[in-house]
Amino acid sequence: MSTPEQEVEYRQFRFRPSPGATEIFLVRHGESMPARAGAPFDLVDGQADPDLAPEGRDHATRVGARLAGERIDALYVTTLRRTVQTAAPLAEKLGLTPSVEPDLREVHLGDWENGLFRRHTTDGHPIVDRLWAEQRWDVIPGAESDEVFGARVRAGLLRIAAANPDRRVAVFTHGGVIGEVFAQASRAVDRFTFLNADNGSVSHLVIDGDRWIVRRFNDTSHLEAPLG
Repeated sequence: MSTPEQEVEYRQFRFRPSPGATEIFLVRHGESMPARAGAPFDLVDGQADPDLAPEGRDHATRVGARLAGERIDALYVTTLRRTVQTAAPLAEKLGLTPSVEPDLREVHLGDWENGLFRRHTTDGHPIVDRLWAEQRWDVIPGAESDEVFGARVRAGLLRIAAANPDRRVAVFTHGGVIGEVFAQASRAVDRFTFLNADNGSVSHLVIDGDRWIVRRFNDTSHLEAPLG
């Protein structure tokens, strides 16, 4: 005959954030317009500020449909308009006005701003090999140092978490920023491990005091699903 103690069951439970934690959905902006040598982008504080490409507007629509049911309490964008444009469909669905977090803007590429990074990457510039071998942005002439970039990204994300305890927020940002966030969260030795989030992807992080908990990275299922 079993005792009451032997009859106690210990189930597995789904993850729940701790009280005071903040859930953050990091969305990489939709695809932006292609760079062309004869048509430079507008600049904001020395950084390229292209519009979304038609494909990027489709990404934005799909992100809005994907996150509309996630009980989002607040939206954040950066100073660069491709994030604002990507957030617009979700903002309209939820009736929310995005706040701007300047420190989550893309890494500054120095002399390779305004489309030159794309061009040199495509053309196989020798510094691109150094970039991946050393995993440092500042091998690019004039680029932001990894220490400065990492510190400002962390500061921006922590400000959002501090302002949103027990809430879920969507942050529309950039590929380099998402890569840096997840490198810090996972304490990755290789700093560029997560530098491959797709345009329009959704990644999910929980900030619980000093703990950064990775829930998912580069979810793109909504980009292929039929729009309902």
